[in-house]
Amino acid sequence: MWNETKEIVYIVDDDPSVRKALEMLLYSAGIEAQSFASTREFLNSGFREQNACLIVDVKMRGLGGLELHQELIARGGSLPVIFLTAFDSEEIREQAKAQGGLGYFRKPVDDQAMLDSIQWALSKNP
Repeated sequence: MWNETKEIVYIVDDDPSVRKALEMLLYSAGIEAQSFASTREFLNSGFREQNACLIVDVKMRGLGGLELHQELIARGGSLPVIFLTAFDSEEIREQAKAQGGLGYFRKPVDDQAMLDSIQWALSKNP
């Protein structure tokens, strides 16, 4: 059972080096993180929405980040989402914005900007 009072950030990215880098960044900031290699792994994890946010890669094998966010919305979820991509385009930015993404970052990510975005996302979801 998750400790629902402690903030947690979920990371979904099929690149293990990205997951590790984000985990280390969050650890250094004192923020709990849990990472997943696929959207299906995340969806089957029993994740919680309170005091949580999600960082998700836009393009992955299988379901990508935009599709994952759509699935969460369809389930009635309200988990704040920060999108991450190495394949930036105006179309992807517009989709992320239209879906209500709270952040959008191109890889590699500026650490402080990511931490600021995470804190803002967590403040939207107490």
